[in-house]
Amino acid sequence: MINRFFCIFLILFLFIPFKPVLALENDYGKQSLVGADFSNTDLRGATFYLTNLQNANLSGSDLEGASLFGAKLQDTDLSNANLRNATLDSAFLEGTNLSNAFLEDAFAFSTRFKNVNISGSDFTNVLITGEEHKYLCSIANGVNPVSNKKTIDTLDCNTQ
Repeated sequence: MINRFFCIFLILFLFIPFKPVLALENDYGKQSLVGADFSNTDLRGATFYLTNLQNANLSGSDLEGASLFGAKLQDTDLSNANLRNATLDSAFLEGTNLSNAFLEDAFAFSTRFKNVNISGSDFTNVLITGEEHKYLCSIANGVNPVSNKKTIDTLDCNTQ
């Protein structure tokens, strides 16, 4: 009886291909990924904690639920990216292309925005405070192609 179970186990182990899922498979935290190309990549739930993504290409990527806490996103292309429920707290975005990005329900507390392109972005339910909110409202334009919402409306600029 034990021999039979051992043989079945051995057959299954040797002949059924499987790929173990590693918990840290999408952990890019505290790395320098300057100029990296992640365009059109599934990065759902990935971690980019304190990562340097300067000049990186993340256009069209799915970053839903990803953590970009404290990330350096200078001159980074995030156009057409899905950033729903992503964490951008304390991130630095300068010269960043966020055109047509979908950021609904993302976290952006203490995020710095400077010279960014937010044309057609959706910021529905994103908490952006103080001067950063005023700045984004001053440059908001376009309509998001996914939600069909005006960028300025998703920022709640008329309530300030």
